[in-house]
Amino acid sequence: MIKISINGEAREFPAALNVTELVVVLELTGKRIAIEKNGEIVPKSQYPETMLQEGDVLEMVVAVGGG
Repeated sequence: MIKISINGEAREFPAALNVTELVVVLELTGKRIAIEKNGEIVPKSQYPETMLQEGDVLEMVVAVGGG
C-alpha cells in the first residue's frame, strides 16, 4: 500500500505503480493531461519509467477543450 497526494488530496493505492498505471487507474487514458511530480514536470514519454513512491506529491491538470 502506498499513499500519495494528488492535487492536495491523499490517495492510497494497493501497490507501487508508475505514472502510466496511475493514468489508467484514474480513468484519464486518452485525455490531455500534464503531471508534475514533487515539483517537476513528468514528460509523457517518461510515464512508464516514472515510479511513484510513498509520499510523492502530484499535481495533475486535465486540459478541457471548448470555445
